[in-house]
Order: sequence, then structure tokens, then C-alpha cells
Amino acid sequence: MKQRVPVSQIMTKNLETLTTNQSLYEAESLFKKHNIRHIPVVDGKSIVGVLSYSDLLKISYADVTDGEDAVETIVYDMFTIPQVMAKVPLTVTADTTVKEVIEILAKQTFHSLPVVENGNELVGIVTTTDLLNYFLEQY
Repeated sequence: MKQRVPVSQIMTKNLETLTTNQSLYEAESLFKKHNIRHIPVVDGKSIVGVLSYSDLLKISYADVTDGEDAVETIVYDMFTIPQVMAKVPLTVTADTTVKEVIEILAKQTFHSLPVVENGNELVGIVTTTDLLNYFLEQY
């Protein structure tokens, strides 16, 4: 296995992002359209949070109501992205190694890390799926 591989080689660079002004409806649409589970929330180019699909599931009863959209609509109208997202997420830089990312994620309950440069400028995201795909390529 390659040693000291920077996360920049495996991270997702073409990101879907949200702003704090967008709705949970828009977030759900992005999750489903792009088949993703984590969306960085930005203010300009700076990361301010991460919204995960599981965050939406925690507040939504859609899965237990046999597809009744009315419950989901009411819940999504009750919350905003800043209320649901993980605020000030832990981040890594593009030169952080894959090994270091694994060590961080192994100790946490979340499954993604925003990748930043120049302080807080979002340049990518690395997820457990990115890591699994990287390991699959090694075999």
C-alpha cells in the first residue's frame, strides 16, 4: 500500500454545497439527485457546517409514515439548515494523509471531513465512501 498519500488524491472536489439561507427541501433534493450523504454548508467560500442525510432523517418521520409527504413538509418547515447541520465541523487540509483522516474518523461518530485551504476555504470533502473506494483500488 502507498505511504503518505495526501487526501487531495481521493477527496471529492466537485462539491454540491448549501448556504444557511436554503431550505431543507432543497437539501433533500440535492441528496437524492446526486445520491450523496454529506453536503458542506458554506458562507461564500468558507465552511460553516455540514448537513448529512442522517441529520434530515433524525428530524423527519417520512420513513415511518408510509410516504405521507404532509408530515415531512411540516417538519421541514419547522427547522432551518443552521438548526440541523453540524456546526463548525472538524476539517483537514489537502495535504493531510489518508492515514491521518482514517485515524480521525475512526474516533468520531461522523463520516465526512471537509477539506480546507487558506484557513477556512472549502476545497473538497473526504468521506468514508471515498476511503473505501481508495482501498478497493489497492486490491
